[in-house]
Amino acid sequence: MSAPTPEQFRALFEPRGVVVAGASTHPGKFGFVSLHNILTCGYGGEVFATNRDGATVLGVPCLRSMDELPEGRADLVFVCTPAAANVELLRTAAAKGIRAAFLTSAGYGEAGEDGRRAEAELVALCDELGILLVGPNGQGVVSTPSSLCAQIVAPYPPAGSIGVASQSGNFVSSFMNWSCATGVGISRAVSAGNAAATGVVDLLRWYADDPATQVGLAYMEGISDGRAVADAFAEVARTMPVVVMKGGATSGGARAAASHTGSLATDDRTFDGMCRQTGVNRAASVEEAFEAAATFATQPLPPGNRVMVITTAGGWGVVTADAVTRHPDLVLAELPDDLRAAVDEKLPPRWSRNNPIDLAGGETRDTIPEALELVASHPGVDAVVYLGLGIQSNQARMLREGGRYPGDGLERIVDYHERQDTRFARAAHDVSVATGKPVLTATELAVAFPDNPGPATVRDGGRLCYPSADRAVTALGHLARRARWLRRRGLHPA
Repeated sequence: MSAPTPEQFRALFEPRGVVVAGASTHPGKFGFVSLHNILTCGYGGEVFATNRDGATVLGVPCLRSMDELPEGRADLVFVCTPAAANVELLRTAAAKGIRAAFLTSAGYGEAGEDGRRAEAELVALCDELGILLVGPNGQGVVSTPSSLCAQIVAPYPPAGSIGVASQSGNFVSSFMNWSCATGVGISRAVSAGNAAATGVVDLLRWYADDPATQVGLAYMEGISDGRAVADAFAEVARTMPVVVMKGGATSGGARAAASHTGSLATDDRTFDGMCRQTGVNRAASVEEAFEAAATFATQPLPPGNRVMVITTAGGWGVVTADAVTRHPDLVLAELPDDLRAAVDEKLPPRWSRNNPIDLAGGETRDTIPEALELVASHPGVDAVVYLGLGIQSNQARMLREGGRYPGDGLERIVDYHERQDTRFARAAHDVSVATGKPVLTATELAVAFPDNPGPATVRDGGRLCYPSADRAVTALGHLARRARWLRRRGLHPA
């Protein structure tokens, strides 16, 4: 099988035109949903569709077969036809200039011995025709630089720099849901399905050379050639961060993977060791995987592993100190004497005088921005976790909704609280940019009240506001692990 070419990937992600083969007038069918999503998400190329009846679907007059497609007008065919029709369809598509095919069709490698034979024949055919085959049994491809949403799942994510490659279409959907929730965007996303010809590592390799993609995010179930995967991981990790979530880590999960995409089990400890050796960051859950990728996309790598915690309440600082101390890639920094003296000038005598820096309710208008700047700029600190953003605005929300607003002088204090949290969020961002160090904000208000001016301002600035300190620390650990891997190999951790 020939290696995919850049021209074939361009046909997949930036096609001149798209054909939906097997378009349907039924709103519940793949051939309707995929055409709808292509038409409604802003794709600017030509859109064609085929069905046997020649019906009009969503305003698109359908061709009765691929034979009627104008030559050279489309690069990508999105196949929603049964497996039995696909050989003839693909031969005709190639003659019309199609160079990439995404197959949603099931009944191949995941369906037993006959399906595996049919899948092998499909791979050989596409190799002969010069068509990039993605799937079968996939759910779609998204390319935000082209406003292309050729998929049978939802949603369409905001544009960004994370490239998703997944053996499961539903995990593509999960990652895109998190993208919509957090505002941290996606460049490309592909459900590789059975990955018969184009697998996760092929996509990651292309993402590493894609100017629109800065981070790879992958879901894998099985590996047929461990050496090839390890080589690809090591190659790609030298260029960009890669976060991988793997299914089939247990015997039960491995059986589920075999029936899902026909994947073979891989020893989990071997896979874990391979990730660490090759510089790929492995995540244990979909939340961790997306948040790690989003952190790579939006935060600088730390120069070391020394973490300082700034908190507006002592208990939050204690549990965050525990999380940092437990993490194998992080160290709870000692509070340097000169930094203690500088912070002491900003806070009342009751402050903690230790790391975590517990502000002890002693904040004035400028305390938090000044403390963030003092701490992040100190050479003995490599990263900061800031807790307590949004507290003032949460009280402001209660004042707004308590039945006495406006009145009783509430307008002024509500406005002040909301302006303060907006300032604090901007300060965390600006200090991080100025120092080149990660500054992570964490508060459950990011999910409880996402319109709170604190987390909302973090989101508007393009970064994550983590829903818990533990999740912020986990994400920070991914940054520290990659920075250390790069440094050990003499590569600049940027």
